[in-house]
Order: sequence, then structure tokens, then C-alpha cells
Amino acid sequence: MRLGLDLRGGAYIALQADPPEGYDGDIKEAVGGAKRVIERRVNSLGVSESEVTIAGDDRIVVQIPGVTLQAAQEQVGRTAQLEFQVYNDASELVPALGSPDGKTLCLPQASGATPPPGCVEMTGQHLKNNTFPATQGTAISVNFETTSLGSKLLEQITANATRYADGDPRRLLVVTIDGQIISSANVNSIISDRGQITGGFSFTEAQNLSDLLNSGALPVPMRIIQANEVSATLGEDSVVNSVHAGEIGLLAVALFMILYYRLPGVLAAAALAVYTALTLAVFKMWPITLTLSGIAAFVLSVGMAVDANILIFERMKEEMRRGRTLNAAIDIGFRRAWTSIRDSNASTLITCLILYWFGDQFGANLVKGFALTLAIGVLISMFSAITVTRTFLKMIVGTPWARNHWLWNAEEQKARTVRRHAETGGGR
Repeated sequence: MRLGLDLRGGAYIALQADPPEGYDGDIKEAVGGAKRVIERRVNSLGVSESEVTIAGDDRIVVQIPGVTLQAAQEQVGRTAQLEFQVYNDASELVPALGSPDGKTLCLPQASGATPPPGCVEMTGQHLKNNTFPATQGTAISVNFETTSLGSKLLEQITANATRYADGDPRRLLVVTIDGQIISSANVNSIISDRGQITGGFSFTEAQNLSDLLNSGALPVPMRIIQANEVSATLGEDSVVNSVHAGEIGLLAVALFMILYYRLPGVLAAAALAVYTALTLAVFKMWPITLTLSGIAAFVLSVGMAVDANILIFERMKEEMRRGRTLNAAIDIGFRRAWTSIRDSNASTLITCLILYWFGDQFGANLVKGFALTLAIGVLISMFSAITVTRTFLKMIVGTPWARNHWLWNAEEQKARTVRRHAETGGGR
């Protein structure tokens, strides 16, 4: 079962679109694209229980259980716009990079050097999504392959660079990510379809860079407006205790139904067990992230499932008191109870839709989780009450011992039937 932040702990990050001046694109469309990119980045962390949702028109809320805030920010918050740049003005390039030391000049990723204005010749969009870190002796690099268009661009770039003399800074190909230099390499030959990015990386940094490039750049810059490391408010013991409390509640409800309604109560308890199994199966297969509010919604839906059975059984008892046969009482009881069950559950579903919309607009994932869990429980409870309970009743009513009126808590109905038969001379 997927557990949410309040049960497992993790990172909570809220981002807001921060488009540059003059941006004329569709913000909603760009945020939707950013959501898909962030989802791919989060998946690279190996966390399957994460949630990435859009809040309003320009915000994205990310919840990643089981990771540190720093790891989440490194993967989620970066635009990851990779650029390959060349410079015609060597006097500006050398102070920015430092003195070249032979064939290759590499700057550590953490140096944060900002390149001077240059000409962007190629971006990360021209790379295939199959970059990977590699080691050559003690050096660690990120290997990449280019797309068909990228191959042509890289061939042109390297061909132009080789026109300059060896050691000329203009022969350097500078690689930046989000405006920060991560590598600058001396072009020794013309290349096209593949290459390496070297930058004094550790293997973890190379892996993170590879994951960012494979996920793609954000279509619009995103600014982190809230970042919290959430500790689990409920530990494992508390979760186990919550499950035990739910089991006790189910047993108490089943016991009440059996004592008050007798045989129908037994069948309702069996239907309730089917309802619980179906609901948990849906939570597992969907999958639904289970939070504390979701547990509360599930318990509430159990009560609504029992309420539907009570309506049905009370209608059945009314029909039996009027002298209906058992089969007729079941059919009429379900038919008369259906209107109340339908209206009650419909109003609850409408409320769930409103709550879900509210949570989606304002990024209140606890509200969304409650609404979604309750809606699923209500739909399954309608199925279990109308289909499962009715099937059980129809199966049992044909057995001789099931016609004992005591089992249906309907002794009064039996007395009425006897009197009516006596008055009509044996049931004419």
C-alpha cells in the first residue's frame, strides 16, 4: 500500500512558473509540460509513491516520500537547460574559464562560473535521452548521443572550431547548464553523433546530470516558493494501531448488525467484508496514496456502506409486516430503499467533487486525498449494498431453514400471516 508523507515522511516542494520577460507562450501549457518533465525526474529517484500535481494555473506541488529535501530540490528545482556555446571574443572567454591547461579545460560543477555572452550553437534538445555516466581511469564523464539534427549541428560546430590554431581559446566548446559552466573542452577533431561532457564530476554529480538530461529541460523556468522536509507524523507503530482500530470498528459494526438484524445482519457483515476487500484492492491497483485523511475517508465510507444495508433491511421488515412473502419483501425492499441510497450517495459524490476541485485549485493534497478516497468508497459501497447483499439474500432465501421468521427478526409478520390465513380460510 502506498503511504503518503504524513505516514512515511519525505520532501514537499511547491514551484511557481517564472517566465522571462517577453515570454509570449501559453503558461498553462508550459506548466503542463513542466509537470511531465518533473515526473520523469522524480521517477529517476526510484520513488514510485511520489505525487506531482498542478495547483491553479502556474504552480506545481511535488511530494516525494522517503527522500531528503536536498536530493529532491536538486532534481526538481533545476531548469536543466543544457547549452553548447562558442565564443568569438577570446579576451572575454579566458577570464571566465581560467588558463587552459593543455588539450582540455574542465571546471568543477560546483564552481558556478558564469560564462560571458556567447553564441548558443546547440542545446540539450539535440541530444537523445540515453546519456549515461562513464569512468575513464579516475575521470568521470557523461556520455551522450545526438539526434539527427544534433549530429549536423555538432559537426558544424567542431568543424568551425578546428579552423583555429591549437591552444587558441576560440577552439574551446563550452558546455553550460542553466547558465553555469560545467565543462569546456578543446576541440581536437570533427565529431557529430556522440561525445562526452567532462567537468570534474563525482559519480553522483554525473548521474544527476545524466538523469536531468534524460528527463529534459523545463519548458519554462520554475521558482521554488516553498520547500519543507516532512517527518512522518505517524510511525510504523501508529499505522499498525490504526489498522487494529479499523479492524475493531468493523467487528463492532458487524456484531451490531448480527444482533439486531440476525440473518440479514450476517449477510451484511459478509457483504461488508467483500466491500473492504474490493476497496483495498482498488487502493492497491490504482494506486492510491494512503494518508491520514484517506484513512478517515475510508472509515467514513464503511459507515455509509452499513447505512445502505440498514435502509434495505428496514424496508424489507416493513414489507414482511404487511404480509409479503420473503422473496417479495426482498424485491420490494431493495426497490423502495434504492431511491434513498441513490440520493444520499449522489449528494456525497457531489461533495467529493467540490472538495477535489478545491484541493486541486489550491494545492491542498490532503483534501484531494480525502475526497478521492471517499468517492471510491461510496461507489464501491453502492455496488456492495445493491449487488453483493442482494445476491447473498437471494442465495439464502431458497433454503428451508432460512424461512424461519426468527432469523429475519419478523415474528410479528408471522403472526399477521397466520391471522390472515385464518380469516381467509386457509389463504384463498
